[in-house]
Amino acid sequence: MALEFNAVTKRFETNGGVLTAVSDVSFKVDEGEFVAVVGPSGCGKSTLLSMTAGLYQPSEGEVRVSNVPVTGPNSHVGFMLQKDLLLPWRSIVGNIEFGLEARGVGKSERRARAMQELKHCHLDGFERHFPYQLSGGMRQRAALARTLAVDPEIILLDEPFSALDAQTKLLLQNSFAGTIAETGKTTLLITHDLAEAVLMSDRILVLSERPGRIVAEINVDLPHRDQPLKRRVMPEVSAYAAQVFKHLKLEEKAEEVMA
Repeated sequence: MALEFNAVTKRFETNGGVLTAVSDVSFKVDEGEFVAVVGPSGCGKSTLLSMTAGLYQPSEGEVRVSNVPVTGPNSHVGFMLQKDLLLPWRSIVGNIEFGLEARGVGKSERRARAMQELKHCHLDGFERHFPYQLSGGMRQRAALARTLAVDPEIILLDEPFSALDAQTKLLLQNSFAGTIAETGKTTLLITHDLAEAVLMSDRILVLSERPGRIVAEINVDLPHRDQPLKRRVMPEVSAYAAQVFKHLKLEEKAEEVMA
């Protein structure tokens, strides 16, 4: 299922007046493609995800999923945030079942689907544990399993690894990328980590400062998108990251700070 933004602008009413989060944004994510979005803090990256999920409507332009305009929350999209947001009073399998339960899926079917995703995310054997009994990395895998259990066509990832230590982050990037590639899901990732964008994506969109506009589109022509740890050792990764760095004008900003 493809995702498309057509000349999208989003404005918010604030106490200080009108704030334009993103302006005239157009791009397409093809079915099964993994696209990363990077940009300065406050440039509207998360606003793009919220409009894809139907939580916000564009002020101008249109967001389309499979060529159908997004007019509200829809079952085609799974949204994974920075925090796992697991319910502490539910077991891990109960957390994974939660979205299915909310959609009225029968008990036996939702248990079967939850157990399937537990195995998919390498958490089989932990179904009766509670969130406090799992490490941060395992909790994030449980959150991914919960997202996959409702079988969304499009997965939205809002900095899902930002709160993890470096080692856990690398392992989870590898695990997530393999799972997403295996399921063939269309994926949109928001990240501040330039290396992560290169390691996990087919294409990188670079946004300007607010109001966010697309200032560059970089095709990542490297193998092993499903195995970031293999891609990580390739010398071309640094060159791609340098391209993103240049488009973000980070060198100029550093010189301004040092001046």
